[in-house]
Amino acid sequence: MRQKFILAIALLPAVGLRGHLHGQMHKVAKPEDVVRAVGVYEWIGDRTKPTATRLIPVSLYIDDEFQDAGVYLSRPVPFALDIGTIYEVDKSGVPGGNLELISARRLKPVGDTDRFDDGWVGYGKFAVPKVKKGAALKPSTATATITSDKADKDSDRPTFARRVDHTEAGSKSSATPTAGSPVGGSPAPPDDPDRPHLSKKPDATSPAATDDKSAPTDTTADKTPPPPVTSGNPSPDADRPTLRKRSPEEAKKARKEADQSSARGLATSLNDDPDRPTLRRGRGQQELVEGDLPLIKGVPLGLNQAVAVSDASNRPVHDFSRPWEDDAERTTVLGKMQALAQAQLTAYAATNAPAAKPATPPAKTAAKKPISKLRHAKVPESVTPTTPLLDEQLNGYTLSYGGAATYVYTAHTDGEGETLRYVTIVAQRDTFGELKPAIQSVTDAAHLDRTPWMRIVDAVDADASNRASLLFELRGQSARQFALYRVIATRPEQIFLTGTTQ
Repeated sequence: MRQKFILAIALLPAVGLRGHLHGQMHKVAKPEDVVRAVGVYEWIGDRTKPTATRLIPVSLYIDDEFQDAGVYLSRPVPFALDIGTIYEVDKSGVPGGNLELISARRLKPVGDTDRFDDGWVGYGKFAVPKVKKGAALKPSTATATITSDKADKDSDRPTFARRVDHTEAGSKSSATPTAGSPVGGSPAPPDDPDRPHLSKKPDATSPAATDDKSAPTDTTADKTPPPPVTSGNPSPDADRPTLRKRSPEEAKKARKEADQSSARGLATSLNDDPDRPTLRRGRGQQELVEGDLPLIKGVPLGLNQAVAVSDASNRPVHDFSRPWEDDAERTTVLGKMQALAQAQLTAYAATNAPAAKPATPPAKTAAKKPISKLRHAKVPESVTPTTPLLDEQLNGYTLSYGGAATYVYTAHTDGEGETLRYVTIVAQRDTFGELKPAIQSVTDAAHLDRTPWMRIVDAVDADASNRASLLFELRGQSARQFALYRVIATRPEQIFLTGTTQ
């Protein structure tokens, strides 16, 4: 008896554990296969009608990892630059147009103006989706009338009266009714002039088809049917196509033109559309001539940039921009970012200032004794002057749902060479609402190969995780790269870096 009791107690945890395991069983959804490409769309001129455009491939998220979109599966064109691929040009996650690739090139630098051009570049046509507006609704001026039958018990109930056929009514009536006379006890409705009428084509053997309308209708005298009437040819249609046989000279000329080019239509071809793409013999689909596409060489002045995303699935729009509450908030944040930038410029100047030449000591002069015994006032210490900042840019983002506000500030100083300095500050708000710097970068125009200039492009969701990263262009002296940074709790992490274009 005691052994059975101990065995029952020992089985209780196993039974409870088995029930617990059965209670936790649930269907696990299959992880989604994400294929998402990110590029930088660059253009010159107006956004809707640019004078020159190009697409720089950046990253390709496939098989749960990032790949360099400029070299991934280049057989012979990279996978992200396949002809026909559509990129969505975004502004902080909000789409603003589509770019369909029609060509891809492998560029190589030739001169000093295009020293940044080294690698694969895509070209296409940018188009802003047009929203069709329907015609404005106008109130009707005609009033609807409802007719009712007096015999009906409910006088307010609408009835539907069938139109009386005059032919049918006339056949049932012994006498032929005249216009306006009652048929079947009800007056005939007036004929509608706009109502279409179907008329049977008269037979050629019928008496109505004869030219002699005064012929007698009695067919008992002459039972021979009248001869058919031959009508003349109808008037020719000007738009009706006609077939004609070629002369020997025209056929010889057509064969000669076909031998010269198999893709050229005839002079009277219906496919002579000026916007229709033409096929060139001996050229690939991706190799176009210089005049086919407006090209950008190097990094010219007035170059605009935007993020371009191509995804295999349609995903909901996620706006990562953070609008300002009011002008006072922007002024406050701008002042704090400027203070962080000034501190970085001062520290950079102290570390990278050129060695100053030793100054000649002044000639010794006899110290003059003060005539008066009054105490002299103390000279105040010199205050470090602030450096003027030019082309200031301040952007606010919310990189995730419910995440902290992230601000990106960029500017540069005046000057040339070592005196021209670029500063970039990325800061986030902590739990107390204070701005804490996450990324601080300072460099000058003479040392871009040592420390590149960090230029913000935009925020982008590179892996379809509903969490945005900051896309920067790292521009050097003769080369540039693109990098993705994820900033969480004021801690930056570089999650992807492209190869250099040099």
